[in-house]
Amino acid sequence: MKKTGVLLFPLFSEYELTVALSILKQGNKPITTIGITAEPIFGESDLKCLSDYTIYDVDIETLDSILIPGCMDITTLFDNDDLIEFIRRCVEFNSEVIIGSISSSPYLLAKAGILENRKYTIGMHEAGRSQTGVFNEENYCDDLVVQDGGILTARGRAFIEFGIRFGQLLNLDFDSSWYKGNHK
Repeated sequence: MKKTGVLLFPLFSEYELTVALSILKQGNKPITTIGITAEPIFGESDLKCLSDYTIYDVDIETLDSILIPGCMDITTLFDNDDLIEFIRRCVEFNSEVIIGSISSSPYLLAKAGILENRKYTIGMHEAGRSQTGVFNEENYCDDLVVQDGGILTARGRAFIEFGIRFGQLLNLDFDSSWYKGNHK
C-alpha cells in the first residue's frame, strides 16, 4: 500500500497535523515523515522530530499523497527551493497525487506552480499573497477549506475539518465523530 508523506520543516505547526494524522492512523493509512534535513526538526511548539527520510532520499514512487503543515512564520518557507522542487517532482511523477496543504503551506504549492489553475485558500491576507507574487488571486476562495480535484487547502484554524476532508479524499474508513465534540 502506498503511503502519505508528511513533510516536516523547522517551525512546522504541530497542531495543524493532529486530526489528519489521527484519521490516517484510524483509517490504517501508512505514513512516512519526510524532512528537509536528516537532523532533528523542531516544530513551532518545540516538538523534536526525526524524519524517516529526507526530501533528497525518499522514494516518491511509494507515495500517493502528501500532507503539508503550515508554520508560524511563513518567511521560513520563502527561500526553501529544495522543498518546492520536491513537491513539484512529486506532482510531475504522479499527477494524481493527493495533497493536503494547510495554513501558510499553500504558498509552497503556489510557488511550485500547482495552484495556478486551481481554487485554493491560505492563511494569508490579500496584501501578503500579493507581495509574494506567486498566487493567482482569481482562484482564491475565502472558505476555510477548499478542495479542487486532489488538492485540499485550508486555513490553520480549520484543522479539524481539514483532517476530516483529507481522510475522505483518501477514501479512508474512519469515524469523524471522534473530532466533532459536543462540548457543554
